[in-house]
Amino acid sequence: MRINFNKSRQLLRSFKFTDLFVNELGWNPPSSQRKYPLTADDITYSRQDVAHLSAMRVFEITSPDGSIPPAKTRAVLAEEISQICLENLLIFTDNQRHQSIWYWVKRDGKKTQPREHIYIKHQPGDLLLGKISALEVIGDDLDDGKNTVVDIAQRLQKGFDVEKVTKKFFDEFAQIHQTLLENINGIEPEKDRRWYASVILTRLMFVYFLQQKGFLDKGDINYLQHKLAASQEKGENLYYTQFLPSLFFEGFAKPEAQRNPETQKLIGQIKYLNGGLFLKHPIEQNYPQISIPDSAFATIFRLFES
Repeated sequence: MRINFNKSRQLLRSFKFTDLFVNELGWNPPSSQRKYPLTADDITYSRQDVAHLSAMRVFEITSPDGSIPPAKTRAVLAEEISQICLENLLIFTDNQRHQSIWYWVKRDGKKTQPREHIYIKHQPGDLLLGKISALEVIGDDLDDGKNTVVDIAQRLQKGFDVEKVTKKFFDEFAQIHQTLLENINGIEPEKDRRWYASVILTRLMFVYFLQQKGFLDKGDINYLQHKLAASQEKGENLYYTQFLPSLFFEGFAKPEAQRNPETQKLIGQIKYLNGGLFLKHPIEQNYPQISIPDSAFATIFRLFES
């Protein structure tokens, strides 16, 4: 069973973390609702259990003044909690439950490296959900003994340990951005073409992330590439003009009931995201004759795969 994206998004937006972990990810509920004190820099913070699985625990951390503590204080609190439970995921929240920082510590021998993800209420939250989806308990996991603390820590690392991108990737990305820039037709001002190249790459990178997590069309982890091949079978350079608008502005931007049958057949099973990333950009409204050849997308996907 895959994580239910719509329910999980609602629970995340409501800051119902226990419901998210227990009902959607299959973790165990907290043994107590009690808040325990934590001290850092002579200030007493509160720690409350959210959920647990094996020896891994999730805690919500709040401060007496209602703000999220600064980075140095978060590190001190994380070290204090590690004395109680070495492997953990911390969620720092403000008193309005509007902002949160999800905090995990990578341990490499004696060296520790914090990994953080900021989530603010009313954001789509799909990137964060993609990270924590690695923590979902599936039926086979119980049979195969895959819920040891080591296994869960590895899942956390897979989701939250996003290493710094290498210079090689930046060089290749800049090259691909330039290639895309040169292949955008229908936009004369270079400033607007450069801006639009960034818009397209941002969308594609996000969709690629979703497909790698198995969230697109029955878990197709090569969704974009498969759709490019299918588009090329129909004709030349139809990917941008036919498929991508249907995916962006119909699939992700509209509930399934509001899509026409032709769109459904073209894009497959796609969840409605309700995010601003997949609304028409002002450049797309100002330049309705934009076109991009298939070859540009083939090059982009090769970069992503590398």
